[in-house]
Amino acid sequence: ITNGGKTTLAEKLKKMLPNCDIISQDDFFKPESEVETDERGFKLYDVLDALYMDEMVKTIHNWMKNPASSGVVTEGLQNTCDNLKNTDVHVLIVEGFLLYNYKPLNELWDRRYFLTLPYEECKRRRSTRVYQPADTPGYFDGHVWPMYLKYKNELEENASSVVYLDGTKSQEDLLSYVYSDIMEELQKLKE
Repeated sequence: ITNGGKTTLAEKLKKMLPNCDIISQDDFFKPESEVETDERGFKLYDVLDALYMDEMVKTIHNWMKNPASSGVVTEGLQNTCDNLKNTDVHVLIVEGFLLYNYKPLNELWDRRYFLTLPYEECKRRRSTRVYQPADTPGYFDGHVWPMYLKYKNELEENASSVVYLDGTKSQEDLLSYVYSDIMEELQKLKE
């Protein structure tokens, strides 16, 4: 969901996990001139066609082929298990709002987390952000929220092994849960 805490959670995890890098879906938006406009004048940013998804998949595959040369910097690790700091295990966090609705990505995930927010909280958070281009009046209700519901419904019908996270919980609680889950998986890989 928009403004659910995806980027904040990813950045905090990166500081705590060994050999970790982040790829953000926001880095793959098409320029405004290439994004379609609907009959109400809304730019349709909350759809897959607003993104260079093939480029995103290519970037992820390139990282997977050679994560050690991906520019990952591991300094500043906090609270990481000492026996994982100098390991050959690499972690890639891919964060975005339409990750599980794009079939070429679905075979890549080891873990899937989906942050949710109730309508009012999401709208409140969205109203505190400044976007370029700026949200037009009615954009949240007319495009953003309906697209979130559409893609969430698709996800619930088609994707498995998704952990739903309550975005109203504290950042510390979310971080603690996801970090523990990832560390448990890393321990399994190491063994």
